[in-house]
Amino acid sequence: MVSTQKASATDSADGGVALKSARGRWVLACAVLASGMAMLDGTVVNVALPTLGRDLDTSLASLQWVVNAYMLTLSALLLLGGALGDRIGRRRTLVIGVVWFALASALCGLAQDAGMLIAARALQGIGGALLTPGSLALVRTSFRPQDQARAVGAWSGLGGVAGAIGPFLGGWLIDGPGWRWIFLINVPLAALVLFAVRHVPESRAEGATDKPFDVTGACLAAVFLAGISFALIGASGDSSKAALLPGLGGLAAGVAFVVVEHRRRNPMLPLSLFRSRLFSAANVMTLCLYAAIGGLLFMLPVQLQTTLGYDALQAGTATLPITVLMLLLSAAAGDLSRRVGPTLPLVAGPLIAGAGALLMLRIEPGAAYVTEVLPAVVVLGLGMSLFVAPLTATVLASVDAGRAGLASGVNNTAARVAQMLVVAALPLAVGLSGTAYADPDALNTAFGKAAVGCAGLFVLAAAAAAVFIRPRPASWHEDAGNTPRCKSHLGVNAPPLEPGKDCAG
Repeated sequence: MVSTQKASATDSADGGVALKSARGRWVLACAVLASGMAMLDGTVVNVALPTLGRDLDTSLASLQWVVNAYMLTLSALLLLGGALGDRIGRRRTLVIGVVWFALASALCGLAQDAGMLIAARALQGIGGALLTPGSLALVRTSFRPQDQARAVGAWSGLGGVAGAIGPFLGGWLIDGPGWRWIFLINVPLAALVLFAVRHVPESRAEGATDKPFDVTGACLAAVFLAGISFALIGASGDSSKAALLPGLGGLAAGVAFVVVEHRRRNPMLPLSLFRSRLFSAANVMTLCLYAAIGGLLFMLPVQLQTTLGYDALQAGTATLPITVLMLLLSAAAGDLSRRVGPTLPLVAGPLIAGAGALLMLRIEPGAAYVTEVLPAVVVLGLGMSLFVAPLTATVLASVDAGRAGLASGVNNTAARVAQMLVVAALPLAVGLSGTAYADPDALNTAFGKAAVGCAGLFVLAAAAAAVFIRPRPASWHEDAGNTPRCKSHLGVNAPPLEPGKDCAG
């Protein structure tokens, strides 16, 4: 057993670990396995929704909460999780996150009804808020400076492989041992992470202990997101009147959050970031783009299984071309934006993705995969491949280099909030409620409306880019536009946490 070597309170552990050493391989394995847990969970839960609905005999509103309970706590605590790692130690925070995530996953797998599953998913999101920034932080701080670029590239590439395997593994688990195993599989994965983490050096951010945690901000953000979600989901069901009060409470919490963050000396979300028109525009685009992505990836697996008769494995692998295209093409899109500026890819990419969304109107009863489903998925993947890397680079270009990590964390959180809100709002917007998701005719009608709505969000993002994103921003500094990056930008769930440094969201 190799002992854990603690670092001083800096961003590097005693000069760092060599990537090609035995210890370096353990560090890399720990980081990949940790991020792979969260990635697998995000990949397969949407695919499992029809099966969950049948087995637990529950409504669409409960299935929405199965998705959103996780996204709510993850979104509200993501920035706080990164700050916790800087303060008490990234290795320690990762261990807490892994144990928490595994225990919550076990509760998900043992859930006897929808209420228990929703509660366990909320707990799982807390673990995810510690895992998501923690795995990359280990790679960024554990290796020697000369090995960091290759280590991040290896982490990103292996993470992409995990993302590609996820649909196969998740679909096989749902159709085979059962949906409970998409959660229970996290327990042995967590055990592997805990075995590997013994070899990881500890690190902290210098001066982080001088900054208090913004617990009040995090709580207000959680209440805001919960209230709005409850109102949107409840409005489409039998409890529409009862949803009014939580909605008003959520809005009040949102106003209080802005006031608190404005007055606080060390806020979780510095509102001064939004003084940059470029930063604000990039985050408006992020909200539109990831709401559209989240809406399509929420509805498509259900449509494929309920209307076209796919099993879970077929539905999960149907969207695999998106992951493959992003792994292969996103780096080229990043190079293009560095040569010609971000405007062209940030206009063309959403428009192409919008065309993919409209092609999904052809995914209806009797549609063949090769002639109807595959073209829509491929066009969507091409559009996403074109805009993910330039979008994250634009976020970095909008602020000074010293606040790039914070800005990208805010951008990552915005993407997850967008996906959470669209899952809450989309069924209401397309007239889907109760158990109508199990009716092929009702679902097919709703899916067509959802595809058109998501296409509209893509077009709105393209319009925002055309108006607000300059061909080459004056603040396009070295780290944003000119430094070679790793080979893949897997931003299906959210943009990278450190644009220009890591590449997997």
